[in-house]
This record gives sequence, structure tokens and C-alpha cells, in this order.
Amino acid sequence: MRLFEGDPDKETVYYDTPLDAAKHWYERGAQWLHLVDLDAALGRGSNRDAIREIAQTLDCHIEVGGGIRDMDTAKAWLEVIDRIVISTVAVTQPELVDELLETFGSDRVVVSIDARGGLVAVKGWAETSQVAATELAKRIGEQGVTTMIYTDVTRDGTMKGIDPEPVSLMRRTFKGTLIAGGGVAGEADLDLYEGLELDGAIVGRALYEGKIRYPRTAGS
Repeated sequence: MRLFEGDPDKETVYYDTPLDAAKHWYERGAQWLHLVDLDAALGRGSNRDAIREIAQTLDCHIEVGGGIRDMDTAKAWLEVIDRIVISTVAVTQPELVDELLETFGSDRVVVSIDARGGLVAVKGWAETSQVAATELAKRIGEQGVTTMIYTDVTRDGTMKGIDPEPVSLMRRTFKGTLIAGGGVAGEADLDLYEGLELDGAIVGRALYEGKIRYPRTAGS
């Protein structure tokens, strides 16, 4: 399912099960699947069994985010999937970021910076911290994080198109692998990401509603 502006009360369900959705993209050639356990992120449960089923069924790379806030949870996930995506703890527990990088390596730990009005959103986007997104991006780079995901929460799921200014600022701030999402509405947004020298895009609703073709064809 997809949320609108990160609001769990504004969701759209596209498939009966997560496995059905994962199979759809895998059969079209997806090499990586980005999965978010929204229940874990919001502290209201877990979808670990459903995600484990996807990992055991499909022969592709999987990264998982949502509710990963301690070493035990991270270790449990990394026994099943390729890499974890952490968010809130990058703000609240910077020492845990250091520990995760030291234990698992930077190729298996991704930090997601989800921003609302230039400030980092935490706890499943339910709260907005007083930490500037650029400040956090600079710090995690200094800690040794090599891959970062940036999401403009106010545009996520809206298909309004991306706002290039904060994305461009993130590209200047973080020198590692940068993936971005939030508001992608069509091919022009992906072209804009490429022009900003991003390394990848997180795309949800625009794919499900056919606004973007996958895989992309030459010239698209």
C-alpha cells in the first residue's frame, strides 16, 4: 500500500498481499525491492513474517526499513535480507549508527533522512524533530555511512512532482550514494534526479498507477 504525505490514515491498497506486489515488480526485472514495515515504524506491530516470505520466495536483493531501533532487531533482519534502512535512530542514537557500521559494514546499513520543511521527521513520520536534514546528512557522512535515502515527506504519495531545491541541497551535502523519493509523478522527475546526479529513486504510487514504465525503455 501507499500513504499520502506519510499519513497512515490516508492509505491506498494496490495488492491483496505484500508478496503479490513484490512478485509483480520482480517479474518485471526488479533487482532491488525497498520494503517498509509501517506497523513497526509506528509501534503497532510487525510484518516480519510477510517480509520473510518475500525474501524466501524471490531471488532479488531486499532492503527493509521501519522500526529498526536496536542491535538485536538489526541483526535479526540481516539474517534474512540484504540491508537495513534506519531512520529515527540516526537522530536519537548516533552511537547505534556507529555500532551498526562497525558490526555489519556500510554496504548493509542505509540511513533514510525523511524531511518535513527541512527538518527530520521521526517515529514513522509521526513527529518532526528540530534537527535540520542537512545537518544530519553531514553527520552521517562523517560517521561513515555510504548510502543515504532522502524523502520529502510532504510530497510522498502525492505525485505532485519533486521539489528540486532540497534534493539538490542534499546532493551537495552528502557525497556518497544518494537515493531520493517523495512526489515522483512521471518520467520528467526521474530525468531531473539524473540531472542532479542522484544514484537512484524510490518510486511507489507513480509506478502502481502506470505513470512511469518499469523497466524504463531507451529514451524514456
